[in-house]
Amino acid sequence: MKERISLSSPHMSEEGYEMQYIKEAFDTNWIAPLGENVNGFERELAEKVGSKAAAALSSGTAAIHLALKAAGVGEGDIVFCPTLTFSATTNPIIYQNAIPVFIDSDYETWNMSPSALEEAFDKYPEVKAVIVVHLYGLSADMDKIMEICKKHNVAVIEDAAESLGTYYKGKHTGTFGDYGIFSFNGNKIITTSGGGMLVSDNEERIAKARFWATQSRDQARHYQHSEIGFNYRMSNVVAGIGRGQLKVLNQRVAKKNYIFEFYKRELGGLEGVEFMPSNEWDEPNYWLSSMTLTGKVRPIDIFEALETENIESRPVWKPMHLQPFFEKYDFVGAGVSENLFENGVCLPSDTKMSDEELEIVVKTIKRLWLE
Repeated sequence: MKERISLSSPHMSEEGYEMQYIKEAFDTNWIAPLGENVNGFERELAEKVGSKAAAALSSGTAAIHLALKAAGVGEGDIVFCPTLTFSATTNPIIYQNAIPVFIDSDYETWNMSPSALEEAFDKYPEVKAVIVVHLYGLSADMDKIMEICKKHNVAVIEDAAESLGTYYKGKHTGTFGDYGIFSFNGNKIITTSGGGMLVSDNEERIAKARFWATQSRDQARHYQHSEIGFNYRMSNVVAGIGRGQLKVLNQRVAKKNYIFEFYKRELGGLEGVEFMPSNEWDEPNYWLSSMTLTGKVRPIDIFEALETENIESRPVWKPMHLQPFFEKYDFVGAGVSENLFENGVCLPSDTKMSDEELEIVVKTIKRLWLE
């Protein structure tokens, strides 16, 4: 069996930063959802991205859920959401008994199409919130999207789960809307094994999110609950991993960029190959290097060829409006997201990959154009 080349796996720091914080948590016996690592991770992440406040939570999904709740989304409310995303973006809308309306992508960004968003507002003027996703570390066109959303006076939640370290016009993604969320799942650019962060300049709302995340326990000697709560707080041990990982974020972004440029240089000239778009205002983290195919070689050919070499790859996200659970909800667009799904390939983008491993991936793919 050849050694596995992963799509994007955890990468702990060579310096051992994570273990220093974990050891401190064990030495002080603060291993529960309390402690200096949680407070420190919130503070350091907020400072890193330029937000006034942050709440460390058990997952990015939990962060989206609490962002929707903080934005006042409830039963029967309409929430606009990109269709080209992972289901974790959309599931919390259902948790709140709200109604998702799926918005198509554009080819310029692979993210939410501003023109489709305008069309959706014409069709559904009474919208409670808009969720914007920065897919694969590519920034959405935030100036246009924010202008539209401000015109309609609607709350904006940025799902930056895949884009920590990405900048739009010099500003971190996740900090343009009312709320931003980050994920530290095992496959993300930095990881805490699992976990997420909710950020906002509204410190009062973040404080409320922390309250909800700790079972909405009122200030009382006894256990008292005046609101429904959730068990969503991040543990002090997990937060310690995050603090260590945050120290190497810039290194991880640099390696992801290196991987993307390697693939683009080596594969970009092949017939029918086009890589993820780049825009002058976008500084992506290139979480996953992705491309589309329009020639004789199809995505399934690449998946199968790489599998024979024990190399992991993946299709582009299947749009939500095509998913069995969500197909009953409305979709606004022209089929761009479906086209990206049918023709897209996510290449292995693990930050531990060597040049030799990148060469193996490239050679395996190039052979398909010689057959």
